[in-house]
Parts: sequence; structure tokens; C-alpha cells
Amino acid sequence: MSFPTVRMRRLRRTAAMRDILNQTNLQPSNLIYPLFVDESIQKPVPIQSMPGYSRLPINRVADEGKQAMAQGVKSVLLFGIPAKKDEAGTSAFAKNGVIQKTIDELKKTHGEELVVIGDVCLCEYMSHGHCGIVQDGQVLNDQTLDVLGKVAVSQAEAGADVVAPSAMMDGQVGAIREALDDAGFDQVPIMAYSAKYASGFYGPFREAAESTPKFGNRRSYQMSQGSQEEALREMELDINEGADMIMVKPALAYLDIINLAKANFNVPIVAYNVSGEYAMVKAAAQNGWIDEKTVIREILTGIKRAGADLIITYHAKDTKSWLNQT
Repeated sequence: MSFPTVRMRRLRRTAAMRDILNQTNLQPSNLIYPLFVDESIQKPVPIQSMPGYSRLPINRVADEGKQAMAQGVKSVLLFGIPAKKDEAGTSAFAKNGVIQKTIDELKKTHGEELVVIGDVCLCEYMSHGHCGIVQDGQVLNDQTLDVLGKVAVSQAEAGADVVAPSAMMDGQVGAIREALDDAGFDQVPIMAYSAKYASGFYGPFREAAESTPKFGNRRSYQMSQGSQEEALREMELDINEGADMIMVKPALAYLDIINLAKANFNVPIVAYNVSGEYAMVKAAAQNGWIDEKTVIREILTGIKRAGADLIITYHAKDTKSWLNQT
């Protein structure tokens, strides 16, 4: 049958009709709110390339968590900027490190009502800005695994609900799972950055986290942009090593990878709507070229429609201002 017997617009006549037939429902609880915590500041410092976003002092993070919860967002992802960096990443696993203190503060304030996720990487803590131990200009994979395990355990000790390894070292999930289990944290889940691509969309994040590599780039450990089968192998390996959730990063240029993940694996799929994607929307909106709220809703719905169960997004802090509009 076709027109005029079939009229697709019959099912679009009213807002209520559209709502009851909507196949992709985006909820605030599907969103994870990333936060940058700076150990050296006393008040928020705006991030120039991310309008509306700031690096926060530790004593402001609990209030930021409260604001996220008021938006219906139930989870935050923490990135730390330590007062001291070195070539061993020692601030990343220090008991009184910036993220460890922040986790403790958030859990004391919000308890189980807020899911606190710790990013497990070394780039923010290394003087050279790479995600692992460096020797003779090379990032050493196996030597980095032990350090990542220490970071994950230190975050779990501080009260983290989830740890999220993002260094893209081979075997990182297995090493972290073993370290957590040996330390008595077998109930702490791992959200693995499984398909993390070498991307031009990370620029604003690197400004915010002060994590731009001082030499070279990250292409020897982050994925090549044209790879699909490699992404599936990375995801499968992480699941076999003990990942409870797997992630695709970035989101917009890799919607096909999100869809492949959903089709092939029976674990929660996370997508990271990254800093460059956020910055583009903000810049276009500030110039009056797009309607910001409409575009945010469209982007995040598209990411969820592709197969993401959870979306890490800098737009999460304004959820109610755009999600409830039709």
C-alpha cells in the first residue's frame, strides 16, 4: 500500500501522538557529566575553548554534583589536574591526590545517590603529557599497566563507584581487574574506553586538563580513524579481560562504531560526546547560526539511537533546559 491509503503524517499529528510512538527516549539518567578538578585553584577557572565550562577547585565539586542531580543526572566522570606532575604519574595514585580527595568529598556529600566514576589514565599527571611510562621517547605498554592498577585501586579506596581506564594500553582492563580484585574491590565495575580513536576533537579537553603531549602524538596507542574491525577486536578483548561496560570515543564521527558495538556485544555501551563536539555547538550557537537546544537534543538522540546506553556529555549540566522542549 502507498499514498493516499498510507499517510505517515497520521501518526505525527499531535505532540502526545509523537511521544507515545517515539522509539528512542533520552533521559537525564542516561547522561554522565564530566568534571575537571584542579588542585591548585581556589575558585572556578573558565575554559576558553569550552564556553560555559570551568575547571573547579575541590571544594566546589560537591555543589556541582548537587546541581547535576537537580537536572536528573545521576553520574559524574572526574578528571584531575594535580599541583605536581612528574614522569612517573605519582599524583595519579596518591592517597591524597586531587581525584582521591574529590571522590571522598562527593561520596561523603551524596552517598549512593550519585554514581562517581574515576578516569584512570596518566596524561594529566605526567610532565610529558603521554598516557603511559615513557623511555627513550617511547610509551611503554607493560610497564604502564602496574601504574594503572595502582590508580584504579587508589580511586576505589577513596570510594569510586566505577573506574574508567582510558590510556589505551594493551591489557589494561585485565591488569586493573586483577589489581582491584586482589585489593578486595571485586564489586567495583570497569567502564573501558575500548574504541578510543586518535581524534582532532580532543583539543579543548587537552586545554582543560593540561594534557597535551610535549612531544609526538598518541597515534601509537589510540586507534586509527578508519578502523572498524580493530574496534570490534578491542571491545572483545576488553570484555574478555573483565570490562563491565565498553565505550566508543568520540561519538559523532563514530556512530557506526557505536552501532557495531550494540549489535555485537551484550554489555552496556557508552559513548563520549567529546569536548570538540561540545565546542562546535557552542561556537555556532554564540554566532546565531543554530538553535543550541534543538541541536543538542538532536545530537544526543542520534547517539542514543545509534546504540549508546549511556552518553558522557558536557551538555549534561543543562539537561532540563533542552530536553523538555518539543
